[in-house]
Amino acid sequence: MFLQSTIKHNQKLIEAALDFHQQGIIPPNTYVIDLDTVKRNAKALSEKAKKQDIELFFMTKQFGRNPLVAQAIVESGIEKAVAVDPWEAMTLSKNGIQIGHVGHLVQIPVHMISTILNLNPDYVTVFSYENARNISRIAQQMGKKQKVFLRIANKDDYIYNGQEGGFTFEQLVKDIESMEKLEGIEIAGLTSFPCILIQDDVPTITPNVKSMQTAKLFLMNRGYEKLEMNMPSATSTATMKLLKENGATQGEPGHALIGTTPLHASQNLEEKPAMVYVSEVSHLYNNHAYVFGGGFYPRSHMKEALVGTNRQNLKRVPTIDNVPTNIDYYGSLATDGVRVGDTVIYAFRTQVFVTNAHVAVLKNISANPELVGIYDSMGNLIN
Repeated sequence: MFLQSTIKHNQKLIEAALDFHQQGIIPPNTYVIDLDTVKRNAKALSEKAKKQDIELFFMTKQFGRNPLVAQAIVESGIEKAVAVDPWEAMTLSKNGIQIGHVGHLVQIPVHMISTILNLNPDYVTVFSYENARNISRIAQQMGKKQKVFLRIANKDDYIYNGQEGGFTFEQLVKDIESMEKLEGIEIAGLTSFPCILIQDDVPTITPNVKSMQTAKLFLMNRGYEKLEMNMPSATSTATMKLLKENGATQGEPGHALIGTTPLHASQNLEEKPAMVYVSEVSHLYNNHAYVFGGGFYPRSHMKEALVGTNRQNLKRVPTIDNVPTNIDYYGSLATDGVRVGDTVIYAFRTQVFVTNAHVAVLKNISANPELVGIYDSMGNLIN
């Protein structure tokens, strides 16, 4: 999906990944991240957000909760992270990253609430009165008052399978008085997901945003004066103005930090591609080449890969989609014109935290590439 963009805008990353694999420095099934480009991407996002008066929390699941990359983003101007789930929050906090938001996709299990609140997140999202009550109870026991976002999810809103949950408008009206009596929480804002979709290369607001705006008006009529409007999904320099026009006060860039939102596949944006996936030809069979897997992703939309042993003989070959119901022991290429041991370089949309891949972080790739560290997909240092 992003191979052409990476060839055009970050050829040095491809060359460094190729060289490091051919030297045996990085193994197959490894995502390779260009740390300097991530820094530049984060700086561009931070500057654009400040101009629009939008607060940003950065998402790390796309690149494997990597602490080196997270720290580089902080140093580039986005100071706090959003955690997709409580385990990500714990990993990031352990590595010194402040948590701005947790709970907007995965709620906090009851017996983990105290652990997460001890990380001092700015905001915790709740999907229901019961979730809010649990947060309030634990917060009171800890002597805290936790700011919460209410996740808005009307029945006609756009919600991905496996991510259902939240307050319909009717449920909000029904539960608001009960939630206002909870002394351990403060209703600080609203959120939903996704708030932006990319359709035919055009960023488009989802119905979720209108639902958030309706809920905000209801709360303002009850006396709420300042409510955060947290609008994640496809946050990039190209969508910041659209977010602001629709009332957003917060965005949550993830893919934009590595130049892999759908817009980056077709447009030359301020953020540049900063990650490739490196593997190796394992064997040839029935006119196909088979590649070591473990890091493929069903929604990757990949079409091609680069295969070769040096910069002069790299060639583009078509890929074959993996069947998502099968384990990705291997990926496959629609060719037998390659050799066992050849390096294979992909650039596709992924979520590293759900893979079994390694993550190699490189710096100074434009002059003298240096491997800073190799991590697993959960952000733990391997070597």
